[in-house]
Parts: sequence; structure tokens; C-alpha cells
Amino acid sequence: MIPYKKSVQTMSFLAVHPTPKKPNFNLPPKACDAHCHVFGPGDRFPYAPERKYTPIDAPKEQLFALHKHLGFERSVLVQASCHGTDNSAMIDMLEASEGRYRGVAVVGDDLTAQEVERMHAAGVRGIRFNFVKRLVDIKPTAFYKRMAQMIAPFGWHIIVYFESQELIEIEELLWAIPTPIAIDHMGRPDVTLGMDHPDFQRICNLVRNRPDTWIKVGCLERLTHEAPPYNDVIPYARYFVENFPEQVLWGTDWPHPNMTTHMPDDGALVDTIPKIAPTAELQQKLLVDNPARLYGFED
Repeated sequence: MIPYKKSVQTMSFLAVHPTPKKPNFNLPPKACDAHCHVFGPGDRFPYAPERKYTPIDAPKEQLFALHKHLGFERSVLVQASCHGTDNSAMIDMLEASEGRYRGVAVVGDDLTAQEVERMHAAGVRGIRFNFVKRLVDIKPTAFYKRMAQMIAPFGWHIIVYFESQELIEIEELLWAIPTPIAIDHMGRPDVTLGMDHPDFQRICNLVRNRPDTWIKVGCLERLTHEAPPYNDVIPYARYFVENFPEQVLWGTDWPHPNMTTHMPDDGALVDTIPKIAPTAELQQKLLVDNPARLYGFED
């Protein structure tokens, strides 16, 4: 086991909410939490030595219990940077999910077609490119293009994580990627700048004009400058849902890594869904139909 590094941030992060409420909003059948993570436990699935933060353990048993409590029947696990390219914890949960969960991996230069096949059999359907400089070291453009070419024959997609002001630096690359892409956390717009700001409009233009682009409209707790119920962020999420109803996804982002100001109640987060998707038709697309199409869930 790789020991925890003393220099890596760890103790300032908050633990997950111990008693999330039962949501007032009843999720539709086969609803999917399309963005969450599983961390460790570190004594079984060690964290990457190159990580820039150490999360609090959040094992699969805890996430399974949360989804049952909230009413999610399906889910997508996204590999986070703290586990590096060792996707073992994520794949372990996929194999225990009886086909109800899918995964998004983080990969390195040593990726082979055989490893893609192995992960595909376990339920992985995409890889994640993280461009948030405070979390990872950005790789050369050639790496991202090579990885995209390798996974394209498998029908996988690429999740891209960036902050809104960084999109201008990677936009050319995203247009060149030959697979569908899914934008994490709405592209992390600065909601104090308004929806007319060029950074937000650049995100909208990418979703509008690039074929096979999806956007996740959760993570209100990360983008807010206010307290719950996150009324400063809801208009941004609702804009995407109402203008791009076939391209939106929603996820809890459990266990909410790196949160320092407050730890959201996941039941209360579920209760924001009718505010961003106000009709049953939009809710069905956001929570059921769209993730089923992108991740290949079968009835």
C-alpha cells in the first residue's frame, strides 16, 4: 500500500452528510445518478501518489445505500484524480452493481486495446479528461488525441472537466475529438458574471454547435455563491435543460470531494431537480432517457 503523503491536502475537507433527507421529489423509474464517485477505502484501494488531494474514504457500500435511499436505480461512476489511472475501486463497484451502473475511467499512456476491452466488459463506457489545473497536471495535446482515437471504436465518450475561463484554451482540441463529449459541472461558469458573459456563452455555443455534446447540470453546491437552495445557480442549469433537452444529464457528485464551505444534503439536491427540469417530460429525459442513450442501459 502506498502511504499517504503528509504534504497532500486532506484534513480540511468535509465528510459526507451523515443523514440525508428522503427527497420530496419522487424520481421516475430507472432514474440515473449520472455523476458520482467511489473513494477507497484507502487500505484496499490506495490513492495515487501523484494526487493533489486525499479524499475521505467513500466506499461502494455507502454509495449503494445512498442510491437506495434517494431512489436511483442506475448510476455512472466517474474516476476522480485522487485515484489516478488505477480504476480498481470504480470497477469493483461496477462488478457489484449487477449491470445497473456504468463507469468513466482515467487512463494513461500505457492504455491498450486489451485494457479497453476488459473495462468495457466491466461496464466502463468512457474516459475522463481533466483540465482543471489545480487538480491535475495538463498533458500534451497529442496524448488526448491518441486516447480519443483508441476508444472511439468501442463507442465510448469522453468527459471533459474544465473551468469556464479555461475553455478557450482547449476548444480547438474538443472540436477535433472524434467521440461524443460530456461536459462536467456545466463547465463551472462563474455565476456572479451573468449568463451573457463570454465564458458562459462559449460553453453554450459548444453544446449548441458541436455534434454529440452533452452537459451535466448538477453540482449546484460547487458553483453557488449563496447558501442552499442555490438559487443563483438554478437558472444556469434550467437554461441548459430547456434549450438542450436531449443533451443534459444530472448527478449528485457524491461524496462531494474537496468541499470546505458546507456539505450538501443529497436528498435536498434531488429536490432541486423540479426547479431545473419543471415538467415530467424534461425530468424523464434528464434522468432516464438521456443517460440510457449515452451509457447503453438496457431495459
